[in-house]
Amino acid sequence: MEIKDILGKDKVTLSFEVFPPKQTSNSMEVEKAAYGVAELKPSYMSVTYGAGGSTRSNTLRIAQKIQDTYGITTIAHLTCVGATKESINSALKDLREAGVSNILALRGDKPRDFQGEPFVDYHYASELVEDIKRFGGFCVGGACYPEGHTDSVNKREDIANLKKKVDAGCEFLTTQMFFDNNIFYNFLFKAREAGITVPVIPGIMPITRANQVANAVSLSGCNVPERFKSIVDRFGDNPKAMQQAGIAYATDQIIDLIANGINNIHVYSMNKPEVAKGIMDNLSEIIK
Repeated sequence: MEIKDILGKDKVTLSFEVFPPKQTSNSMEVEKAAYGVAELKPSYMSVTYGAGGSTRSNTLRIAQKIQDTYGITTIAHLTCVGATKESINSALKDLREAGVSNILALRGDKPRDFQGEPFVDYHYASELVEDIKRFGGFCVGGACYPEGHTDSVNKREDIANLKKKVDAGCEFLTTQMFFDNNIFYNFLFKAREAGITVPVIPGIMPITRANQVANAVSLSGCNVPERFKSIVDRFGDNPKAMQQAGIAYATDQIIDLIANGINNIHVYSMNKPEVAKGIMDNLSEIIK
């Protein structure tokens, strides 16, 4: 099934993101966690993609198994980092053969350990989207940044570039993490004002360890509200309490979004079935 059809059913959806094992990691442990999330039967799942295709085979295999074994629609990530026209064409053929018909097209950021020029044939996600649509047979989504992309001069330029990506063929957008829903609501208003009419799915990151806060800010530049800082200060040294508080905070964000008419929510699960389950349990009477 295509993601656009899942989003178009006028009902609340909850999806999760998982990541495949890297070549040097414990493959079985990472995969078991990803499948543990699939067992919760979310609306769909996204599977991330290493820069330059470093996890390509694992991304494809996990996405295919989630669909075939658990009956969950998947969306596979593709990035511009290290990608050539040839490598993208090859990846698209493999995805089609595996029955994965949804792609999240991303520019991506250059990893610290990446060797060589990061952007070869693709410099922007909009260029990648165009080639995927030209290839045909895929529902294509993209990323967006409620607080503005770190490389953009300002938010106005960022939304203008986002409009180019949608015009290139993006059929839905998923946001970077944010911890203040008002930031999302303001962003959504500006996106609609700019003529972006595709579904915009808020991405929620449950923070369950204190050190995740610094990582989140470093990666996305997102704002951390004082309310959440107080939670980390109070519970950060107690792993079990911090996990419970992080799940509660993410759940509160999701409930507020749903109450305000946002029907589609995406959760960055970080391959933690227990966190994903905690959120789903908290929403058991809200999402049916």
